[in-house]
Amino acid sequence: MQQLELTTLALIATLFWGLSDTFFKKATNPNDKYSHLRILFIIGLFMGIQAVYELIKLYGSGGSYSLKTIWIYIPISFLYILSMGVDFFGYRYLRISIGSPIASTSGAMAGILSWIVLKNEMTPVKFIAILMIGLGLVVMAYLEHQDQKKGALGKNEIVKLGASALIFPITYAIVDALATFLDEHYMTSIMSPEEALISFELTFFIVGILAIFYMKVIKKDTGKIMSVPLTLGGLAETAGQVFYVFALSGDGVVTAPIMSLDGVVASILGVMFLKEKLNKKQYLTIFIIGLGVFLLGFYE
Repeated sequence: MQQLELTTLALIATLFWGLSDTFFKKATNPNDKYSHLRILFIIGLFMGIQAVYELIKLYGSGGSYSLKTIWIYIPISFLYILSMGVDFFGYRYLRISIGSPIASTSGAMAGILSWIVLKNEMTPVKFIAILMIGLGLVVMAYLEHQDQKKGALGKNEIVKLGASALIFPITYAIVDALATFLDEHYMTSIMSPEEALISFELTFFIVGILAIFYMKVIKKDTGKIMSVPLTLGGLAETAGQVFYVFALSGDGVVTAPIMSLDGVVASILGVMFLKEKLNKKQYLTIFIIGLGVFLLGFYE
């Protein structure tokens, strides 16, 4: 029963993260050069609210939190937030149904880092999964290039980048993988998961404040700070984080692979609600990448 509950929590977290990607893509204006900063602000706002809740809960249970923890954890927080900022910037150029599955390969890249640096075991299944992901990325780039040549890219992307727009989700995956690797192998022995979560949320809140200050005070931006899609995206992102923490509180063997498929969920939602169009080859490639991510997470 407990495993069923954990699996349900993992599925909910995956759904919320897929929804957040979809809402943020919906809120992104290709001609708005600050669209990624608006997303960072809204996430920072809700992360700050959640951090206050976590602190109240922590102190209510007799625990404590030191602000020094933020500085200890800030290299990891910086990498996580940097990766997200790059990914959000790429929303101006790339369909979410293409970019999100690619971004979700960060877990696979973290596994490769563990194999190279820590000499962790590389089983045949893991090798095949990584090969599937790598080939899938190459094929996806080629298919995106073909779509650009045919003029098949949607109006809600700046199409001049074409396949080179894949650099944004790929960069996200690399930086997020590095953060995940450091988080798992170096930081967890220094602080508790609750302290790491609060530190990340408070850092994100500070980044959100800096983002809005830069837009409104320095650049005198007159655009809206919030919108319905942005607000829903921020709520979904934060809710996903909450369910993620609970889902990993038990056995992560089943829950972690499920949550690695948020990119596939976002791809499906992008086709359903944003009317993004994919051909059969792209569907097949997304399936291969998703399967590779799932296998790698399952056997990790």
